[in-house]
Amino acid sequence: MFDDAGHILYVGKAKNLKSRVASYFRGTGLSLKTEVLVKRIQSMQVTLTETEVEALLLEQSLIKAQRPPYNILLRDDKSYPYIFISSRDDYPKISIHRGAKRKKGDYFGPFPGASAVHESINFLQKAFKLRTCEDSVFANRSRPCLQYQIERCSGPCVNLITPEDYRADLANAERFLKGSSAELIGALADQMEHASQLLNFERAAQLRDQISALRSVQAESTVDNQSGDVDVIGLAVDGDQVCVHFLFVRQGRIQGSKSYHLKNHLGEGDAELLSSFVSQWYLGGGDRDYPREIIVPFEIEGHELLTQAIASAAGRRLVISWQVRAYRQSWQGLAQTAAAQNLASERAAKSSLRQRFEALQAVLKLDELPERLECFDISHSSGEKTVASCVVFNHDGPLKSDYRRFNIEGHTPGDDYAAMSQALTRRYERVQKEGGRLPDLLIVDGGKGQLGIAREVMAELGLTQLRLLGVAKGTTRKAGFETLIDGTREFTLDGQHAALHLIQAIRDEAHRFAITGHKQRRDKARRVSKLEEIPGVGPRRRRELLRHFGGFQEIAGASAAQLAKVPGISKKLADDIYTALH
Repeated sequence: MFDDAGHILYVGKAKNLKSRVASYFRGTGLSLKTEVLVKRIQSMQVTLTETEVEALLLEQSLIKAQRPPYNILLRDDKSYPYIFISSRDDYPKISIHRGAKRKKGDYFGPFPGASAVHESINFLQKAFKLRTCEDSVFANRSRPCLQYQIERCSGPCVNLITPEDYRADLANAERFLKGSSAELIGALADQMEHASQLLNFERAAQLRDQISALRSVQAESTVDNQSGDVDVIGLAVDGDQVCVHFLFVRQGRIQGSKSYHLKNHLGEGDAELLSSFVSQWYLGGGDRDYPREIIVPFEIEGHELLTQAIASAAGRRLVISWQVRAYRQSWQGLAQTAAAQNLASERAAKSSLRQRFEALQAVLKLDELPERLECFDISHSSGEKTVASCVVFNHDGPLKSDYRRFNIEGHTPGDDYAAMSQALTRRYERVQKEGGRLPDLLIVDGGKGQLGIAREVMAELGLTQLRLLGVAKGTTRKAGFETLIDGTREFTLDGQHAALHLIQAIRDEAHRFAITGHKQRRDKARRVSKLEEIPGVGPRRRRELLRHFGGFQEIAGASAAQLAKVPGISKKLADDIYTALH
């Protein structure tokens, strides 16, 4: 379905096309949201497929590619991280992995986030002393690193452990990741007794520590020693707000969970909502870890077709269940409870956020409730690698898809006014050119100087109607004592004022976003050798320079005549290198 500008409004599939289309254009019984959609429809296009499964797959690919505003949209659908153990080395490393599984080795997961993976790797390092270093570092070490000194690695890089013993520890780690904790503890206990009988008390103590660590983790686990690779899905709906909660169960252990908050644009029923989410999650493309079973809270619309399509995508048999018992029922209840609680929390947060917007409207005496705020900040280290940030808030909170960063070039290092001018100009020139959305309020992190620059830029761009607000640190430079500059009026608000909390939130987010960008840009520059920026000095000549002088500091301290003595470096190139470094 398209609007008058040719933009896609909605994508759907139908076994009976006439019946499905007629349901949108009947005279009565439509929800208000569906009526709004129908009024915008100017044309429709139809694609015929051979089977219903093909129609379902096509629908999901179009939704992912076009992002129609009236479909249920899953925006945070990036691949989940795994723990990866390579299989090609004598001393395999353990690492975090995202994306396609092309490397040879074993993958364990998925985990709900990188923090869960890091916690698991941290535990495996403590318990089994497996290496996590890069292969290039591992191959070039001549003495053990700090990880060995703090007893988190067994020192395979300098052969302080045999490949056989390392493989045994690795096998135990894999058994733990597969959920066989009880069996593993029993096996380790037998090995500990055997080592004691052989009077190998050092090895017995190591095994004792591993057993102790495993028991502490096992005690924390709510569900263990069960079987199954299962995704458990809970659903909670309140008006147009929807929360879907995922539990990831692998080898019978809950690896983690995550909630997704969606908009019910057309007031669809619970069964249709859940069907849309499940099909989009598993059929929307990307690298997916398909479970053996998907547990949902109730029978979903077209579950036979959905099962067939997901099984086809997974390349193996898969079932969708909703009437479950025993521990699966407890997983189902946990997912449902989490979905309801997270939806209630989201509702409360959005209600509080709207109150803050209303308080801001009252403080600034705005004619209408502001819907979109944009805030700018500048970050640099003594003028190095300056970055400007633009963050956007609406009534739902941070609108991260509209965030922007600007690498500031061609100005005097440390000149925040010039940096602010460049960022504002680039931002709003593009907004005007592309017909983008202007903010209802533009917030600048800074005092009168930065606000004056913002006024000049807006005047040059013909945006004098745009409302501006400056946020300057107070005399104490503590949160809650900020000075607000609105036109010629300077004032402060009570530290508990709702409007000040909103201003602080967007200011702090702009600050965080700018600092993150600056650090990334600075660190990237510092990882690049200055030699790489010199024309004519490629990898071979850089290697010869480093071999000849021993390091960059020695190269920088050499004269042009000394540089010319390096094989492959002509007198002219030596002069160029000397000039570039000085």
